[in-house]
Amino acid sequence: MNHELSTLIDSWPQYLSAAVLVMVRLSGLMVFGPIFSSPAIAPRIKAGFVFAMTVLLAPVVAAVPGARAVLDARALLGELGVGLVFGLSLMLLNEALSFAGTLLGLQFSFSLVNLLDPNSMIETAVLGQMLGWLGILVIIGSGLDRSMLAAMVRSFSAVPVGQALIEAKTGAALAMMASGIFLAGLQLAAPVMAAAMAVEITIGLVARLSPQLPAMVISVPVKTLVSYVVLIASLAVWPGWIERHFTALLDAAAKLLVRA
Repeated sequence: MNHELSTLIDSWPQYLSAAVLVMVRLSGLMVFGPIFSSPAIAPRIKAGFVFAMTVLLAPVVAAVPGARAVLDARALLGELGVGLVFGLSLMLLNEALSFAGTLLGLQFSFSLVNLLDPNSMIETAVLGQMLGWLGILVIIGSGLDRSMLAAMVRSFSAVPVGQALIEAKTGAALAMMASGIFLAGLQLAAPVMAAAMAVEITIGLVARLSPQLPAMVISVPVKTLVSYVVLIASLAVWPGWIERHFTALLDAAAKLLVRA
């Protein structure tokens, strides 16, 4: 017992260094990750959560083979890079939903209706905020928030503390992933956009056959009504798409981690 206690006392600087590195890695997820980065969560609650996770993980992380619990510039920058890779990768889902909401707003004639988003503190399309809340509900309902934390915990085994290395190709890969925001948003908004375009073409052809028809008057309400019907029908498949896209982003972030 005395030998184990003396060993623990002698190795406490290593545990403390590992705890600092764990806290740095988790901070990136708290700043950029979905749900955890929300300003609705008080900073002291986030700090307490990170501290509790650090206390639980530090002894185990310090004992992982290959761990380098040394507080130098390379270790700190590497851990910060790992946290940012996870946070920024998962944040792309929110951006895709916001872009889809902007496209939908154009079809619903809501292009000038913007509200102050309490999460990002910027003006966003009203439908973009609705889709953002839908994404949060899907993540919580599907347990993807726990999957996100589990992936972060597994990262300490794949890339031990002090061994993370952020290469130039990691930034290029993140840029390529960011370019997928536009394609993902277009995929979500495509059914509504196609329905609205079909309505406009139909009304335009009818107006050509019957010039006395007030096409400009009836096109907006008819297009909005049809768009609402298609949007409500599309919401049945959106949760599955959000869950698959979130899981794909989580896997992509894990693949970007490089061990020195």
